[in-house]
Amino acid sequence: MASTSGTKGVVHSVPRPPSRRMTRNVELLDEEGATDSEIVPSSLAVIVPILRAANEIEEENPRVAYLCRFHAFEKAHTMDQTSSGRGVRQFKTFLMHRLEKEGDYTKNSTVRHDTRELQSYYQKFYEQHVRGGEFTKKPEEMDKILQIATVLYDVLKAMVSPKEIENKTKEYAMDVEKKRGQCENYNILPLYAVGVKPTIMEVPEIRAALNALRKVENLPMPVIRSRNNSSVGASRVPMERFKEINDILDWLSSVFGFQKGNVANQREHLVLLLANIDIRNTKPESHELHEDTVRRLLGKIFKNYNSWCNHVRYISNIRFPEDGDKQQLALIYIALYLLIWGEASNIRFMPECLCYIFHHMCSNVYEIILRNVHPVSGEKDKDEAPDEETFLRDVIAPIYDVLAKEAQRNNQGKASHSKWRNYDDLNEYFWSDKCFKLGWPMDPEADFFRNSAESQPVNEGPNQASSGAGKKPKTNFVEVRTYWSLYRSFDRMWIFFILALQAMIIVAWSSSGPFAMFYDGDVFRNVMSIIITHAILNFLQASLDIILTWDALKNMKISQLLRYLLKFVAAAVWFVVLPVSYSSSLQNPSGLIKFLTSWAGDWGDQSLYTYVVVIYLLPNIAAVILFFLPPIRRKLENSNVQIVTLVMWWTQPVLYVGRGMHEDLLSLLKYTLFWILLLISKLAFSYYVEILPLVGPTKLIMEMPIDNFQWHEFFPEKDTHNIFVVIAIWAPIVLVYFMDTQIWYAIYSALFGGILGAFHHLGEIRTLGMLRSRFESIPSAFSQCFLPGSNSETKSEDSDESYERRNIAYFSQVWNGFINSMRDEDLISNRDRDLLLIPYRSSHVTVIQWPPFLLASKIPIAIDMAKDYKGKDDAELFKKIKSDEYMYSAVIECYETLRNIIYYLLVDEEDKAVIRKIWQRVNMSIEQHTFIKEFKLNGLPLLSEKLERFLTLLQTDDCKIESSRTQNQIVNLMQDIVEIIVHDVMVDGNSILQPPQHNVVDNDLKGQRFAKIDFSLAQDKLWKEKVIRLHWLLTVKESAINVPQNLDARRRITFFANSLFMNMPKAPKVQDMLSFSVLTPYYKEDVLYSDEELNKENEDGISILFYLKKIYPDEWTNFHERLEDLKHDYPKLDEGELTRRWASCRGQTLYRTVRGMMYYRQALNLQCFLEYAGDNAISGGCRTVDQRNSLNHAQALADLKFTYVVSCQIYGSQKKSTNPRDRSCYNNILNLMLTNPALRIAYIDEKEEMVDKRTQKVYYSVLVKGGDKYDEEIYRIKLPGSPTAIGEGKPENQNHAIIFTRGEALQTIDMNQDNYYEEAFKMRNLLEEFHRSHSGQRKPSILGLREHIFTGSVSSLAWFMSNQETSFVTIGQRVLANLLRVRFHYGHPDIFDRIFHITRGGASKASKVINLSEDIFAGFNSTLRGGFITHHEYIQVGKARDVGMNQISLFEAKLANGNGEQTLSRDVYRLGRRFDFYRMLSFYFSTVGFYFSSMVTVWIVYLFLYGRLYLVLSGVEREILQSPNMIQNRVLEKALATQSVFQLGLLLVLPMVMETGLEKGFRTAMGDFIIMQLQLASVFFTFHLGTKSHYYGRTLLHGGSKYRSTGRGFVVFHAKFADNYRLYSRSHFVKGLEILLLLVVCEVYQKSYRSTNVYLFVTFSMWFLATSWLFAPFLFNPSGFDWQKTVDDWSDWKRWMGNRGGIGIPPDKSWESWWDLENEHLKYSQFRGKVLEMILAFRFFVYQYGIVYHLDIAHHSKSLLVFGLSWIVLVAVLVVLKMVSMGRQRFGTDFQLMFRVLKALLFLGFMSVMTVLFVVCGLTMNDLFAAILAFMPSGWALILIAQACRGLLRESLVWDSVKGLSRAYEYAMGFIIFMPIAVLSWFPFVSEFQTRLLFNQAFSRGLQISMILAGKKEKDPDKSA
Repeated sequence: MASTSGTKGVVHSVPRPPSRRMTRNVELLDEEGATDSEIVPSSLAVIVPILRAANEIEEENPRVAYLCRFHAFEKAHTMDQTSSGRGVRQFKTFLMHRLEKEGDYTKNSTVRHDTRELQSYYQKFYEQHVRGGEFTKKPEEMDKILQIATVLYDVLKAMVSPKEIENKTKEYAMDVEKKRGQCENYNILPLYAVGVKPTIMEVPEIRAALNALRKVENLPMPVIRSRNNSSVGASRVPMERFKEINDILDWLSSVFGFQKGNVANQREHLVLLLANIDIRNTKPESHELHEDTVRRLLGKIFKNYNSWCNHVRYISNIRFPEDGDKQQLALIYIALYLLIWGEASNIRFMPECLCYIFHHMCSNVYEIILRNVHPVSGEKDKDEAPDEETFLRDVIAPIYDVLAKEAQRNNQGKASHSKWRNYDDLNEYFWSDKCFKLGWPMDPEADFFRNSAESQPVNEGPNQASSGAGKKPKTNFVEVRTYWSLYRSFDRMWIFFILALQAMIIVAWSSSGPFAMFYDGDVFRNVMSIIITHAILNFLQASLDIILTWDALKNMKISQLLRYLLKFVAAAVWFVVLPVSYSSSLQNPSGLIKFLTSWAGDWGDQSLYTYVVVIYLLPNIAAVILFFLPPIRRKLENSNVQIVTLVMWWTQPVLYVGRGMHEDLLSLLKYTLFWILLLISKLAFSYYVEILPLVGPTKLIMEMPIDNFQWHEFFPEKDTHNIFVVIAIWAPIVLVYFMDTQIWYAIYSALFGGILGAFHHLGEIRTLGMLRSRFESIPSAFSQCFLPGSNSETKSEDSDESYERRNIAYFSQVWNGFINSMRDEDLISNRDRDLLLIPYRSSHVTVIQWPPFLLASKIPIAIDMAKDYKGKDDAELFKKIKSDEYMYSAVIECYETLRNIIYYLLVDEEDKAVIRKIWQRVNMSIEQHTFIKEFKLNGLPLLSEKLERFLTLLQTDDCKIESSRTQNQIVNLMQDIVEIIVHDVMVDGNSILQPPQHNVVDNDLKGQRFAKIDFSLAQDKLWKEKVIRLHWLLTVKESAINVPQNLDARRRITFFANSLFMNMPKAPKVQDMLSFSVLTPYYKEDVLYSDEELNKENEDGISILFYLKKIYPDEWTNFHERLEDLKHDYPKLDEGELTRRWASCRGQTLYRTVRGMMYYRQALNLQCFLEYAGDNAISGGCRTVDQRNSLNHAQALADLKFTYVVSCQIYGSQKKSTNPRDRSCYNNILNLMLTNPALRIAYIDEKEEMVDKRTQKVYYSVLVKGGDKYDEEIYRIKLPGSPTAIGEGKPENQNHAIIFTRGEALQTIDMNQDNYYEEAFKMRNLLEEFHRSHSGQRKPSILGLREHIFTGSVSSLAWFMSNQETSFVTIGQRVLANLLRVRFHYGHPDIFDRIFHITRGGASKASKVINLSEDIFAGFNSTLRGGFITHHEYIQVGKARDVGMNQISLFEAKLANGNGEQTLSRDVYRLGRRFDFYRMLSFYFSTVGFYFSSMVTVWIVYLFLYGRLYLVLSGVEREILQSPNMIQNRVLEKALATQSVFQLGLLLVLPMVMETGLEKGFRTAMGDFIIMQLQLASVFFTFHLGTKSHYYGRTLLHGGSKYRSTGRGFVVFHAKFADNYRLYSRSHFVKGLEILLLLVVCEVYQKSYRSTNVYLFVTFSMWFLATSWLFAPFLFNPSGFDWQKTVDDWSDWKRWMGNRGGIGIPPDKSWESWWDLENEHLKYSQFRGKVLEMILAFRFFVYQYGIVYHLDIAHHSKSLLVFGLSWIVLVAVLVVLKMVSMGRQRFGTDFQLMFRVLKALLFLGFMSVMTVLFVVCGLTMNDLFAAILAFMPSGWALILIAQACRGLLRESLVWDSVKGLSRAYEYAMGFIIFMPIAVLSWFPFVSEFQTRLLFNQAFSRGLQISMILAGKKEKDPDKSA
């Protein structure tokens, strides 16, 4: 041991690390004042408590703190003497320098002095803090104190020998050690802690659960001897005596070897589950669990396990001996499963694998209890016990290793899905009974392990793939990249549409009308041919099933293989039999009617084809019958009876999931009717508009002789009936036919969604006027929803008035909390708040006290009404006042409050007597209806004026009201008021002041009356509130009815009020509600904006803070108003911190999300208070209740019911990082924990540990909470490896933290979401939906919530996205859930049935790439496993969306990628095959079908234009349209024009209009729609049509899906041209230019015969599409047309194009690097993808082939030689360009003369050739331009082909030429796109127009965006404040 002296000289004698200069790490930490305990490297984590103890005691005793740090330094050096661990050297250097700085304290110290001082301080610390602390301090305080005491004693022992330690110190140390042994870090329940237990531990159900778990006396304790290699003299006492077994979980840990952190975590988890279930059971208060509690929990947790056992046909191992304690054994089984789940890490995504593990371990447990035998040994005297990591090491780690090796095969998601096994493949291995071949303990040589990879070499780590790895077959399904996946998954839909198309064409071709098949035999016979088509398509499906499942066939059962084979054979037989029988049948065809009527008596004479068709259709007929009997169908599919299974084997594969997913009959009828109506509309439209008009022209074209072609025709049309012309005409129409169902779906879903929304009462209160008109009924509606026990019976027991007052009293608590929360969020001002608040107590008045905004101007109006009243009696005046409920209430309240205030102000009893007489006179006159006669109403205005001044003085500050001047003014006003009442208002008022005979005397004494006033009342807060409210009533004007002014505040108030009248379940008591957790995944996004981030100016001089102040000017004003109030109470307030919070709450930050989610806890606290306080206390005002008791009770229940966990994946690395941003994130997260004690942070801790003298990375899941100053670790659970290395990051992040959540429900919240105080109150109601039965007897597994997009007002783009997203999360999901029954989980903030999902794979799926859209797969999984998903709109959560063009594009690309992967997935395949036909249609068109339809829309444009290109260039179009038969027939042109309607996509906006109309009014909706169109919303949506189609199509064909970070910041910056070019080049620009080229060529070569109007109508959408794709990014780019920025963009783009690429050069720095990255997907694409890419590239050769025959130099020759010569010219041009390029490279630098000679020779040769061509061959200038149009596409085609052949050409000399040619094309494309932008930038008004267009929404909120973008920032007046 190193010297323990504390002297400075000894410090230098300590073995020091090699001297080195202080690293930047240390300097940075030192500068920032980082705490040394928080930057300790992971390998030295054991010294953290020592350094924390030093920091705690430093202020009290710096010397002892120094000794502690020195001890920590010695310990660190001992642990890692060579400083080889990561960050160890820097940390030790930092700590050593700190010790040197503190060495001045030790100059005159000695070892004895240090020892004495430390020992003395230790004793003092013990006596002050430890002794008796367990009776006065909280557990967390005692834990910290005991930790410090332990550290002090360890330091003391390190400094001196044990003999020198005093006995007293040793006694203290023993007591500390004893108490430390009783301590355990806790999360919610301090089960093992020293200190005063919190109130939650007194909850009877908690104690009952603990008592049940602690019954371990009757359990057999394993007897395990100490090890044989124990040292001599060591105790031979059995080891388990040293480990106390406190409960069932400890016992299971001793049996199987679970980790301590896992045991502690699941102990609390199980206790809370039991307590929450038990608390809902009606029982007398006891400390025993209700008998139903454990049974219910057991049934729910093991429902999936029991189902799995039935599926694999194994008997469940959950067994109960007849004479045993069934409750205890049930708890053991539950605890065992939770412990397995809690330590399973990534295996949690494999629920059936967990079932397999539990199955065997459960059997072991039963055998132990039954036979008293230890499972590890099998005997009672086994030598070795399981350690803490036995289960992890022996069970979890081997399975994790399989996952890790498979994950390495996917090559970061770039490898084909068929090449590696994902989570689903490995989990589905356990769906078959062959999984039991693994044995138990699992055999490492079993098929599951051995075949996934060959044996691993010794020198390869666990995270390295073996080079000799063998490929293991997929399980049950193979994800293959092909468009055929869509047909395979939705074959019934495609078959239906194909058959319908065939039938309609046959009927239309017959020219006999649409009903010809019913009476025309020929038509009927032809229509019957659709059965043959059906058989062909079935054969195709059977073939695809085998081909696409080929890589999984080896892993299938014989029964599955046999099913595929028989299906294929049967399809092949029908494929042959049906055509043969058809060709030989029906010699005398009859119509359908005759066919049906002849069956009864003449069935024997029917043809063979008829019988074959009937037999063929029998299965379909049976399916139709079962379709209308869903209960029978469900039972058949769910049955595991072998006979039923054998029968169902043919219809569906034997899989564990996807069985019995049928809805109840009513739901089935609803969505069936929806689709029948839709399909009738769609088919009728298709027949009459798309198909029928084309039939006539098609017949004419097929009969028309065409021989005057303009090119060399390979297939003369006279031999083919012009079939190519027909194809060119019909192809786009056929695609429209397949696509337009999506349009009809949008129309019908909008209509039905609007109807459903109206029935759900949406939009009934949408304005402040509607709110005011219905506010009177809101308190009672609130009570019906939120107050348990409030119903009609309660109302009948109480009087109407008392019932209403009770409702108001309860409602005011929540309403005022809601209003105050909006004030705290700065949505409203102080004035708005005061106008909206409801008084807590109203016992001093006889009427309801409504908020002042309802009573605005009521008193002034009433006074004017009374003053001008000319009637003779009271009745008419009173009737007018009472006609307005609020006016009547205001008048009565004003009268009674004024009486109360004046009466209690007066001290003199005579004065009070006068006041009593006045009020008696008033009351009597009202009763006797003589008020008009006894009072002069024209005196009321003067009285009102005096009262206003009087009340104003009473509101002055306490210090001012004590001044004599103010008091005199008040007295004078009091006297004036009484005088006005007596003389000016009352008819005979003098009699009240004095008797008539003493008039003279009293007049002399008048000045002395009403002079004695009790000014002490001004100190009474309640009395002062009365004064303020009365002043509001008298002075508030008409404008107050429009509060609040803030639009978001208005929306929240109206939505909250409206939701009270919706179908909301009644809230239970807080103790009876379901418990729930909120889980938020976080990576490294913004937590809280720093001052630097807020004030950092962009290139225009605009900072985020300035931007926010301009967007939210009213909220900034409200913030400053609140700031002034806070400064008054807290003079030392940190204004900068509050400003950071204000700004962060307007961005997409974690701070905003945490603040919103913690509203749940605030709501629970208030709800507990309302229940705990009782009616009388609430009615009297909340201040009368014992706050402390109610607060403790509320916090206990809140802890029991609510948990919030944020999964900050890299919090541990941020804690130790030197990066300023990471350190800022860590500090902000720590502050969040310290500010919100209920917040928990889960993170993945990466540590370096020495294993076999080698450093290895070890990973832990860690949960921490906020302590006094630092975070406190609660649980630490070791993981088998990196949890995020297997699958997608976000679901893996969620999965590692889900074990720390609690409760029966789980809400997943993204970190760009927000919550609202008022919405948090509805959580109790929402959770009750889990108890409601839906769709028969099923209860929901996921509750869907609506979202409010709060980023819609930032810009026009944000508004477009907000409307689009709002329509989806409202009307879209309303239809999906309530009508079509196909709603899934589309992200956050849905609420999961937590137990259902943690036993079935979790809240998401995580397989790499295929589960890119991880959220929706949770919905797929839930539905496939029998779950039910609902959607509820009475509650909403805030949500942010991307606000910039590039952000939105990345987001849309991510969604398109995700949908492409979904198309390939097994989940979509199974849902598509297992849903009934109509539900399958709903599923398709609401998920992947939308993206496929978007892609088909683009295909339509291509097919139409390339068809026209063929018709125009070949000359066929002119021949057709100039034909005498076609001149008068314009039907063809009209039919072609129909498809252009669908390109506009305006009908897709219908859901937005419908939802806006429903919730805001249809006038507003139409206004918004018109404004959107004026702001070019059509351009925006058309542009993103290209985004969807490009990324979806590329994903299906090549892959390349990946998570795309969009960023969550404010987009106020200008995106450079190069950035836009990189992002949109392949997805939009190339395709836009291609469409533009097609349009130009068709325009150039078409003749004047075409009708101009029709042509414009047909091609308008194409021109619109092309221009949108080319210029939308610049149109929606801030300052996109600013001249200076345009110049800078061009320079930047040229620089980027010219830079060379290479290793390490990012794509944004070099075109070459970007080009390689952009084409990377082709590198990993499959062979068929590359072949298809090359085939598609051949379309560009059509230009050259068609145009060269139109050149003048061709002289109308149609020889193929012309085309051949054109290729010679193209090759020559390319060779010349290559020569120039090579010449520049070889001679350009060193041989300038040679290079110039070369260029001169080439120029002369070019001029000679051109001269010959012009003079001799007849070349014209038109030919030159035509040649450019011909050859440019061919060159691009060559580039595309070369890119597809990249693997072959990469190393060849040709590749450089390909790259050079590509660069030339990129230059040309960039120049073409940039030219219009540059021209428009010349005109300043264009930039101004664009700014107005882009930021119109911000303008409406007062944003001076033109000034912002111009950088002309005015001086900020708030900056100097």
